[in-house]
Amino acid sequence: MRIFIALLLAILTIQPIWADETIPVEPGPTLKAIRDRGHLICASSDPLPGFAQAGEDGLWTGFDVDVCRAIAVAVFNDPSKMEFVALSGDARFAQLQTGAVDLIARNASWTMRRDTGYAAHYVAPSFFDGQAFMVPQGLGVVSAYELDKVTICVVDEPEQVANLEEFFFSTQSDYTTRLYEDREDLAVAYSSGLCNAVSASASWLNAVRRSLKEPATHRILPERISKGAFGPMVRSGDDQWFDIVEWTLYTLIGAEEAGITSLNIDSLSAAKTHRIRRILGLEGSFGPGIGLDAHFMANVIKTVGNYGEIFERNFGPATGAAVLRGQNSLWINGGLIYAPPIE
Repeated sequence: MRIFIALLLAILTIQPIWADETIPVEPGPTLKAIRDRGHLICASSDPLPGFAQAGEDGLWTGFDVDVCRAIAVAVFNDPSKMEFVALSGDARFAQLQTGAVDLIARNASWTMRRDTGYAAHYVAPSFFDGQAFMVPQGLGVVSAYELDKVTICVVDEPEQVANLEEFFFSTQSDYTTRLYEDREDLAVAYSSGLCNAVSASASWLNAVRRSLKEPATHRILPERISKGAFGPMVRSGDDQWFDIVEWTLYTLIGAEEAGITSLNIDSLSAAKTHRIRRILGLEGSFGPGIGLDAHFMANVIKTVGNYGEIFERNFGPATGAAVLRGQNSLWINGGLIYAPPIE
């Protein structure tokens, strides 16, 4: 009986490791390769103003670049330990498969075929997009539902043309299309007055708008007539690296929802809110379980900022773009940007 009581007391006094700490894990193949190399190699499918562009000094900036820098901070606590490369074409999976790059920050839009057929996986949406319309302010419309008797420049692709047909069938409005083989032709035709509206992905229209002489005299209408989700892609078969990229992105989103910014993070060490303390690494232990430092989330936010700060830095009024967040607002503000809780 005494032995039974002694064993029972011993069991009751053991602290479950999951309550206070997580056992550190060994680096998986991708994390080990990155650390052995000494830097992260991150790619984007194409240079696109606001998302990824190289300055005269050769330094890359943009939304996609900041997402990559956040991951570099998560791994090294150093945003400079990152090499950014631009890959031509819409979908470049071979570079991931061979290990030439560690992740692609923005690739072609998320589809089942791309997510399951090329030994690569989308991690989570970082930006929601879709086919939209841009019109001159002088046209006097603020909604796509007001478009009628307009000439629209659009790329001669079956899907984009079909989207226009379905939309204008639903509104019972008249329109004429001017078809072009290349997307770059749209900007020339639109700025030359060959059409009084242009239709393409909203992200590309934002880039075109920046290039116009007077961006403020053109409006991207709020409606989307298709849907597209973009986000980081990683190689299949390395769950640890998938988790690192996933929870770095979710850290950016969760920080904005919790009100943690790069400017106020140092003042929140006395916070009592559990979700804030978890993100700051003051409660629980989440990094070691995926091979990272216990304070990787705080390091990321302090260095790169939260999702909202990244969006503002690359698309806000100071850039000349003044892109409305719309569906890229947090879910609590009516948007689609969401992160699971850190707990």
